[in-house]
Amino acid sequence: MRYITIALAKGRLARKAMEILDRSGISCEEMRDESSRKLIFVNEDLKLKFFLAKASDVPTYVEYGAADLGVVGKDTILEEGRRLYEVMDLGIGKCRMCVAGPASAKIRLQNHELIRVATKYPAIAKEYFNNKKHQTVELIKLNGSVELAPIVGLSEVIVDIVETGTTLRENGLEVLEEICPLSARVVVNQVSMKMEQERISRILEGFRKGLGS
Repeated sequence: MRYITIALAKGRLARKAMEILDRSGISCEEMRDESSRKLIFVNEDLKLKFFLAKASDVPTYVEYGAADLGVVGKDTILEEGRRLYEVMDLGIGKCRMCVAGPASAKIRLQNHELIRVATKYPAIAKEYFNNKKHQTVELIKLNGSVELAPIVGLSEVIVDIVETGTTLRENGLEVLEEICPLSARVVVNQVSMKMEQERISRILEGFRKGLGS
């Protein structure tokens, strides 16, 4: 029997996902060793393999079949635009994708003015402004703290993930528009869904049990 492989976005999401599976009896002892340098963790009894990957790479591993399933944030799924099935919302890591900036920028959004938008998520920002708002904007891709962009005059607004809004408030910014809610999702490779439907269904049932739903 071949192994079912699960890719987990490194960090808090991976830990939370494993806690959920643990509660339903799907565990991986090897992953408990925090000091381990291993890249792939195996549960021989259940014929499961787990590996940790950078969040933005998880949809790629799943689309190409290197992983049968993945756990990753909705923001990454939207930004990467990979061909895969999004099958379950785990309801963890909840936050929002928002347009934020100084209060003075609100009128420029309402008037659909040509503005500059700084973001780590150009695909999401483009989709929102082009197809939902029909507003022409200049997108500036950044990799670091996007909150800095409107403060130093690089952009009028930003598109970014907002959890509590504290960082925004501390820097004189606020949420101006909400794009969509975000949370961790389970994604499945399209071929695996057909070929391994029964075993994948058992893992999904494990997630449901672990969540108590």
